[in-house]
Amino acid sequence: MQVRNSSTRYGLVSMVMHWGVALAVFGLFALGLWMVDLDYYDPWRKAGPDLHKSIGLVLLAVMLLRVLWRFISPPPAVLASHDRFTRVAAKLGHLALYAGLFAVMIAGYLISTADGAGISVFGLFDVPALLSNLPDQADTAGVIHFYLAWGLVIFAVLHGLAALKHHFIDRDATLTRMLGRKA
Repeated sequence: MQVRNSSTRYGLVSMVMHWGVALAVFGLFALGLWMVDLDYYDPWRKAGPDLHKSIGLVLLAVMLLRVLWRFISPPPAVLASHDRFTRVAAKLGHLALYAGLFAVMIAGYLISTADGAGISVFGLFDVPALLSNLPDQADTAGVIHFYLAWGLVIFAVLHGLAALKHHFIDRDATLTRMLGRKA
């Protein structure tokens, strides 16, 4: 399998990042929903948020690499069978997914650093608090993080449904290209 993207399909690096980000987003969403209901005496009360933050910061690094990778190895050309509306919708949809991912992670960072303390990443190193002590920072960022996370997950489900529509109804290669098969 090719490492870089070609004009007809995605390469291994793009596929691993795409599916890894999808897995992380849905995993973080599930973990976030679960951990907010933990009671004070639950042993996961500290471990759950610490894991959520660590995975979130690793995801941020992966997303920065993913953006860089799009410049190094551009995605395959849009299928010729797609009309103008589909091409524009796909570009805007991908832009919205990227913007949503970065926005939800920035909001999460602002929640975690509101008190001025950095964030430990799996106990290996700390990411410093660059912006803290804003008025109601944790509460405001928390509300934003919550709604952005829901919006991101809903939009990601729609993204997946669109890929399935292309595969089963349009019978084009949109989905198979992200699975490493030729268009």
